[in-house]
Amino acid sequence: MATSEVWKPSGGRLLRLAPTDNVAVATTALNGGEAARLDDGQIPLLDPIPLGHKVAVAPIAQGEKVCKYGCPIGTATRPIRVGEHVHVHNLKSDYFPTFTLAEGGTV
Repeated sequence: MATSEVWKPSGGRLLRLAPTDNVAVATTALNGGEAARLDDGQIPLLDPIPLGHKVAVAPIAQGEKVCKYGCPIGTATRPIRVGEHVHVHNLKSDYFPTFTLAEGGTV
């Protein structure tokens, strides 16, 4: 994107908050097995995505940064496929401790 262009987020059921993000946010609860529009394409959803949760819009390798708002928000703890739910089961925050139910924490 040229520096003079203004980026506008897409208006579908997925919202990418910055053009460099590798995740988008569900603007409504989404069912696994369906597709959701993003920009000029469709993202096949592999999992149910709750309202406000993240879905991968690009493949994310284990150890790769997950970007939202144009900034890294955490690190993938395993490979994440396009259309997969991105949450504490496959993402470790770079800023706050991440707890899982298996560790006795809450989600």
